[in-house]
Order: sequence, then C-alpha cells, then structure tokens
Amino acid sequence: MIGKKTMHVAVLSLAAAICSAAGWARADAKPSADIVDTAVSAGNFKTLVAAVQAAGLVETLKGRGPLTVFAPTDEAFSKLPKETIESLLKPESKDKLTAILTYHVLPGRVLAKDAYGLSAAATVNGQRVQIARDGARLTIDEANLLKTDIDCTNGVIHVIDRVLLPQQARIPAVAKEAGKFRTLLAAVTAAGLADTLAGDGPFTVFAPTDEAFAKLPPGTVKSLLKPENRDQLIAVLEYHVVSGRVYSDDAIGAEQAETLLGREVRISVAGDGVRINDASLVAADIDAANGVIHVIDKVLLPEPMSATAAARILRDAIHAGVPAYNHGDRHRCVQLYTQACERVVAADSGKIPSDVMAVLRLTLDRAKGIHHLGERAWSLRYGMDLAIHGLERKRIDRPVAMDK
Repeated sequence: MIGKKTMHVAVLSLAAAICSAAGWARADAKPSADIVDTAVSAGNFKTLVAAVQAAGLVETLKGRGPLTVFAPTDEAFSKLPKETIESLLKPESKDKLTAILTYHVLPGRVLAKDAYGLSAAATVNGQRVQIARDGARLTIDEANLLKTDIDCTNGVIHVIDRVLLPQQARIPAVAKEAGKFRTLLAAVTAAGLADTLAGDGPFTVFAPTDEAFAKLPPGTVKSLLKPENRDQLIAVLEYHVVSGRVYSDDAIGAEQAETLLGREVRISVAGDGVRINDASLVAADIDAANGVIHVIDKVLLPEPMSATAAARILRDAIHAGVPAYNHGDRHRCVQLYTQACERVVAADSGKIPSDVMAVLRLTLDRAKGIHHLGERAWSLRYGMDLAIHGLERKRIDRPVAMDK
C-alpha cells in the first residue's frame, strides 16, 4: 500500500560532460574529510556551518551517510534579510532552522553524472526540490549550481548561490491560500479534522475543489455539514487522505492507496490523464510542511466497507495500541482504539454484521463513562476483540459478554 511504501523520488542534474565543460569536474583525489570539515576548511560556508551547529545537525552531517548537500555560500545567505538569519539562529527557531537545513540534504551520494535526465529530489526534510536545466545552466529551486561533486568521506557537496526555502505552511493553510478549497475546509472544520491535518503527519490529500463539491446532488453538502451527520462526513473526508507523503509518480506506480478510512482508492492512467477512482487529477505534488496535496475534480465517495477491511482496521489499531499502552502512553492507546471503533461505526456499510456494529457502538458508549485511561483502554480492547471475533465468524455468539 502506498502509505507503507518507502518513497522513491527522482533527481535531475547536469551530465558529466556539462559539468566538465563548466569547470566543475570532481577531483580524482580520495577525500580525507567529512561534509562538515570540508565546508569548514573551504572558508566560504561560515553561516551554513553556524546554522548547522545551531540546529544540532553537526553529528548527523559528520555521520556515516552517505548524504548529498546543496551548500549555500556565505554570499547566498547574505541575500536573506539580516534579521531573518539572526532569528533563525535563535534557540526558539531550532525546528524551523532544522526544516530549512534538511531541505538542502538528499539521502545517498548523488553525483551529477548519476542524476542526469531526472526532474526532482526528495530531501531529508521530506519535501522535494525541483531541479531544471537550461543548456549548461542547472537550477535547484531556482538556485544556480556554482560547483558540483565535491567529494567527502561521507557524501558529496554541490555549491549553490541561494538558500533553499521549503514550504513552511501545513496542509490546511496551503489549501486556504489556494482559495479554491473553501467547501473542503468547511467540511474539515465541521468534522473536527482541522487539527489532525495540521499535525505532524505526513499526509497525502486528494483535495476536491469547490467546483468538485458543486457537482454533488443538491443539498448533499448542506446535509453532510449537519452535526448529526458528522460520522458520515468524517468517513468521506478520511477517504481522501492517505498516510505518508506520496507524490504522483509513486501513486501512479502503486495503482492503489489505502486511505485513513481503511478503504482503497484506485489510481490509473487514462488517455486524458491520471484518475483517482473516477476523479481526474487536476494538479499534483503541491508541497506542504506536513504532506502533499493533489487536486481532483470530483468528490470521492467511499464504497461500502467489507468485514475484512473492518477487521483489519481494528487489528491495526490493536497492533499500534499495545506498544503505546506498554510504554505507559495510555492516552495514545485509547485514542487509537477509539478512532478505529469510530471508523468502523461511521462506515455502517451494510456489509458488516449488525451485532458487530452493536458491540462497537456499545463499546464506545461505555468507554465515554470510564475516566481511568487504563480501564478505558481495556474496555475498548475487549469490545474490539469481540467485534473481530464476530467479523471473522460473521456473528457474535454471546454479545451479553459486554456486560462483564
């Protein structure tokens, strides 16, 4: 499934011949210094080194690697406002500084000759840098490459003339800035998912535009936004979200993706473009600090949840919840169990035995009245075990066991 795959992303650079012609040929001598020491000895990366120290990344960049670093010179940093640099170097800006610096680092040793012919690179930050070539001119997010293939014992350095700035806004803020996802954002707020999508993630969102929502039958959106239909709204929205940062090339290669709802969307290439189920992909790979957005022209409506899918959701929650409980994080365990039960209950697909749905509803109701987190976790777990038994046997032999 896409959410469980290690992401593979492409990188574009100059051919070795271009590098040589531009005077960027790599020295043949065996390197004797790591990335940090090489930058220090060069003398023109003082600000970069200071930033690496402030972010606590020295040991990382001196580690075994290999890593590839796009290194802005002191002159490149001087193009930023002075107050920006001063602010980034403050202890309270450490997370922001780390996000910027890791956006300059690629996993692996990426030489110019190895990267020829590709178009983008996944950074350690998680976001991708866009790389373009115009004749002998190579740019990384519009920064020019001044020198390439500086070999180090634990990687390689490419020198650039500008500081690369990743997207700092999270998914809801990016969507709001776009101006065409008002209905989606209203739905996310009504469903209580705004904080989730603004969290660490990462998430991949197939985002229907306002025009996409307008294609639904009259009254559908208004009905979904009512408080009494919140569970149904949550199910619809979770069907648009995949765990992990999944770019379009990975999505197309996987052909399907498991959503937060526990049901899969189909991804295919048709004559007129890429489709997510029967929705067309309008725009792809819009970066956010905590994920990526793909724009679609139709609202995805989840197909009925099967008993097998419901059992998998409950089992996955138990698999993640048990370690949390054992490590003392009762709150996280309860959260995982509750969310899993709610997801199955919200589906109410007709393909899940009615006695299983009854057990899960009773389980959730009982849990609300239990204030001790440990006891609530065990109550939820007991109900989930009963439900899994019922899903596998198609019935629950003794539902009265819930009264124990």
